[in-house]
Amino acid sequence: MKSFAAVVLGLTVLGSGVFLAQSAEPIDEAAILKIRDEGFNRSQVMETAFWLTDRYGPRLNGSPEHEEAGAWVMARLREWGLQNVRQERFPAGRGWSLVDFHARMTAPRMMPIIGMPRAWTPGTRGTVTADVVRPIITGAADAAAYRGQLRGRVVLTQPVRQVRMLEYGDGFVARYDDRDGRWRREAMTPQPLPPPAPAVTAAPPPPAQPAAFDLLQFYREEGVVALLDYGPATDMGQGGSNLTWRHQRPDGGTLFVQAGASPYDDPATGLPRITIAVEHYNRMLRLVERKIPVRIELNVDVRFREESPESPNGFNVIGEIPGTDKADEVVLIGAHLDSWHGATGATDNASGVSAMMEAVRIIQTTGLRPRRTIRIALWGNEENGLLGSRAYADAHLGTRDAPTPELAKTVAYFNLDNGTGPIRGVWMQGNAGVAPIFEAWAKPFADLGVDLLSPRGVSSTDHVPFDERGVPAFQFVQERYEYTSRTHHSTMDFYDRLQPADMARIAVVATGFIWQAANREAPLPRREDPRQ
Repeated sequence: MKSFAAVVLGLTVLGSGVFLAQSAEPIDEAAILKIRDEGFNRSQVMETAFWLTDRYGPRLNGSPEHEEAGAWVMARLREWGLQNVRQERFPAGRGWSLVDFHARMTAPRMMPIIGMPRAWTPGTRGTVTADVVRPIITGAADAAAYRGQLRGRVVLTQPVRQVRMLEYGDGFVARYDDRDGRWRREAMTPQPLPPPAPAVTAAPPPPAQPAAFDLLQFYREEGVVALLDYGPATDMGQGGSNLTWRHQRPDGGTLFVQAGASPYDDPATGLPRITIAVEHYNRMLRLVERKIPVRIELNVDVRFREESPESPNGFNVIGEIPGTDKADEVVLIGAHLDSWHGATGATDNASGVSAMMEAVRIIQTTGLRPRRTIRIALWGNEENGLLGSRAYADAHLGTRDAPTPELAKTVAYFNLDNGTGPIRGVWMQGNAGVAPIFEAWAKPFADLGVDLLSPRGVSSTDHVPFDERGVPAFQFVQERYEYTSRTHHSTMDFYDRLQPADMARIAVVATGFIWQAANREAPLPRREDPRQ
């Protein structure tokens, strides 16, 4: 395997033939070489990831661990010499943390149960032992037959699910090789910004409808102890990994656990909800269906953390590398600091945070001085709807119809939130104007496989609030590896799933794009606003 140092040396020999490649877009060749040297030969990205995962994970928004992680990040940014390091707080609802949990089947045989409570659901108030049942209830009529029969029981809430073989076999990995050219910039057609939503004329209220049957309330009224599920109703992955859809198998002890309630729900109106391994779930269900008594022992101990207007539970961590002659213009970079609670949030999203922190460390350590201010923002509460990045955009940028002066001065936003796979390019969000610029910026990293510039827009992460306001805002294209099929929002999203060599590549490539955006003579072109 070629060493990182050899890669850097090879590019030094190739010189401007590699970097300029007949492009009209100037490339800061000397800076790129410094970035590669520091990022590959003295990388600290995995050290940062260790602290975010093993020491401060998980980082569920509003939890003590999330607060501690934020304090650690601020201290590290200050240590690296960033300025204006601060928190900007916003409302995010109650915090929640898991204090203790165990579950085991005690009859007809003892079996330790692989499980994880769902976030923002209440605890059991001590260890309970209960019979397991599977009521079939689709509405109020079905519920009537179970009245008086569920007190002190644990309810199985889903039907049995088929569990297929986990082996993927050969030839099932589908990488971003893009042989048919669908995602490359040759297919690019400019996509203007969508027009703002039209004003909504108030309509008369619809006729009153009968209240929907509230199954959770019924279970509470009947004295149910807890609800068990196995998570997703299918073993087909959601697409976001390098395994082809047909061969993704999120089973074998890996759980996909998110929230069982909202941070704004009253815990007194909920029930303990636990996601368990489908294999364990199915065993208990088969026993129950054959009228063989099943009992489990269960303890769920959780802690809620209230918020107030004076002390909200959401926060973004902000820090800056001040610019020189264009210091009033900002290149914004970010990744979300919060995670789900089932593991330590390694690929989602300590990977992105570590790489963006590494980017500012590399720039500081190499003594590079950007023309524009580089502002790093590590977002809170992405997992509940991009709340941190939306709070920042509202406060700093306003809207397209009512912009603040800062909106025009925010010249770019780059985001990382797709795991540990190396960067292959950029999702360009329909912005045709950046295509030749990004093509030139990618050339110094062609040896690292950075060659995919997709005209597509992607959603569901923190570049969206900026793209909506017309800022040139981008998510990097990354190889997804086992992201959705094994680590994303799962109980196996630990440090060990991070790939060190690829993490270094992510940081180096991201730093290269950030540096070029901060030093380009003109700001990046924006998508056309159809109203202008």
